[in-house]
Amino acid sequence: MPEKRIRLIVGLGNPGSIYEKTRHNSGFMVIDDIATVFAISLDRQKFDTLYGRGSIKGIEVILAKPMAFMNNSGPPAKRLADYFRIKSQDLLVIHDDIDLALGRLKIKDNGGHAGHKGVKSLMKAFGEGDFSRLRIGVGRSEEAFRVTDHVLGNFRSEEIKILAQVIATARDAVVTVLCEGPQEGMNRFNSTRIMIAG
Repeated sequence: MPEKRIRLIVGLGNPGSIYEKTRHNSGFMVIDDIATVFAISLDRQKFDTLYGRGSIKGIEVILAKPMAFMNNSGPPAKRLADYFRIKSQDLLVIHDDIDLALGRLKIKDNGGHAGHKGVKSLMKAFGEGDFSRLRIGVGRSEEAFRVTDHVLGNFRSEEIKILAQVIATARDAVVTVLCEGPQEGMNRFNSTRIMIAG
């Protein structure tokens, strides 16, 4: 009998309460939301990764949050993937993206890292970029902050008003990618824009 196919869903972020609500932790936020909705306990630790195992719509998944800080996310994720014999083609990575406005999501199958150090670390660890990504728009600062200050900053009060909807939409996008494939996810979500109500 062929081995059961398991999907690995990795959210990127930084460990610790100081980073919990920052833009850079959007990937962690989506993973936490998926875990809550689908009753998957993130209570296991291995290879410097916090993870949980369960199912989404009948598909066996592992939800994971690397605990080695964003820029070194790759090695823990790769070791977890190897342990469960998961290939990069069955990996979905969720991460923040400053090149997308807040309220925008973009699913991408394969490709480069576009300067995102967490994705760059994953590509280096897996030796290739043939995995799917769900990019969560966090926008760029209108003020003269450095990029690092912006992504490591908390969401502003007006941004928080739509954050729950962004996370819920990202969860729906993950389910679509799992059940219907990346292309259907792109068709359905890449043109979506969640707006702050006036």
